[in-house]
Amino acid sequence: MTNQDHSNWLSLSDVAEKLGVHPSTVRLWSDKGVLPTHRTSGGHRRYLLHEVELWMNAAREKQVIEPGDALQSAIGKIRLRVSEGQLEAEPWYQKLDADARAQYRMSGSALVRGLIGYLANENADENTESKALGYEYASRARRYGLNSVEATQAFLFFRNALLEALTTAYEEARIPPGLAWGRLLARLHRFTDRVLLSLLETYQAFEGRNR
Repeated sequence: MTNQDHSNWLSLSDVAEKLGVHPSTVRLWSDKGVLPTHRTSGGHRRYLLHEVELWMNAAREKQVIEPGDALQSAIGKIRLRVSEGQLEAEPWYQKLDADARAQYRMSGSALVRGLIGYLANENADENTESKALGYEYASRARRYGLNSVEATQAFLFFRNALLEALTTAYEEARIPPGLAWGRLLARLHRFTDRVLLSLLETYQAFEGRNR
């Protein structure tokens, strides 16, 4: 870091608040070189206020890719990731027999499409959708003999695949992530956090019945 007025420097959380996105989104953009960042002598990320403001202005002036287009592109990228064998490398997936793998692959893709449909619809009922997806993930995992940790790993696999696919869709379009993109990511994080809570609550309920 150069020796500049401390008021010109922002922390990662400051930038997240300024852009209206989750801190993990700012970290992801920084790691990918999308957002200008600097390091302190202690290795902490710091951002120059004027660089962040210039980045925000550039994002507004660029053509903004429609969220629906990015989401549709993400579906194909998720299918490619699964077909490349990354799913087969997951320990929880290795526990499944052939029939269970086929069902999980199809139903997992269906859940991703359901999540994409939710994100594309601003008027969707967030609580109802997230609880339904969490219940479905938990029920399926228990049916195939996965414990709550493995069920969580399965969910995070598809959630992270969607996040990476969305990011790649924007990068390939050579469009800097604008505020609309940031809001989409923040909504994805909020929604999938609720799905995960629903999944764990469902497992807890099932375990309570078996006592």
